[in-house]
Amino acid sequence: MARPGVLPWTLGDRVVVALNDGHLVASLGLVQNLPADEAEDLQAAGYRSVEAPRITVNAFLILGGEAPVLVDAGMGAGGPDSLGHLPKALRACGVAPDEIGTVLVTHLHFDHVGGLIGPDGAVAYPNAEVVIPQAEAAYWLADAAGARAPAAAKAGFRRARSLVAAYGDRIRQAGEGEVLPGVEAILAPGHTPGHTAYRIQSGDESLLIWGDVVHLPAIQFARPEAGVSFDVDGATAAATRKRILDQAAAERSLVAGMHLDFPALGYVRRDRVGFAWVPEQWSAAS
Repeated sequence: MARPGVLPWTLGDRVVVALNDGHLVASLGLVQNLPADEAEDLQAAGYRSVEAPRITVNAFLILGGEAPVLVDAGMGAGGPDSLGHLPKALRACGVAPDEIGTVLVTHLHFDHVGGLIGPDGAVAYPNAEVVIPQAEAAYWLADAAGARAPAAAKAGFRRARSLVAAYGDRIRQAGEGEVLPGVEAILAPGHTPGHTAYRIQSGDESLLIWGDVVHLPAIQFARPEAGVSFDVDGATAAATRKRILDQAAAERSLVAGMHLDFPALGYVRRDRVGFAWVPEQWSAAS
């Protein structure tokens, strides 16, 4: 029986809850800019499947403000059975969908925003304002970009437009800077043009939720130049990844990601080659 993936973390005067939506089963064929044998070796050395690698999908809940804030919304009902478990995780937190005051979107890929629409086709968070990065909206809602997209990608453009239309005037497009009290949007482009990270600050503690900077931890920490086939701009994505990993390691800052192994909270350190992931130490007493 599937159990809800929930782990709360105290951050200053707030609580950040890691929520697991499930996982995608992928192929190492999606890895770009790295020889296939090296990708396989790194994946195996990380004790992760080479034949059927899993990509974890997470979201995050921020408590302690005027209303609960959700960062990304998972896949929703339109994906495989291994995804779409975020509603169960929210219920385990005692948070009802109509209590969510804001949904912060890192980018408009469907494993991050599909859950904004319920299985009945209605909006899943009826009282929420949905914050979308300006550069992300400009890309996905532009007729020209949709027309140029390959056939396999056109569905993503249609879905993005559909969910924006469903939320209507509850959509807010935002640039970099403070989007909510104590929450800063930081452009992290490449994976998509408007891909955005969010820094949560409470007192002297902070957490950077970096979205999709890393998809395959066993590979991309060691070799940050390695991308994935669904990066819109692979070179920019790699440069963004290197910059963010460099900064996180230098500052020893707490970070979280949508595709890091759950609960996806930890630190980055420089390694002999590239970087390494250091999970945060968790205790029931903290």
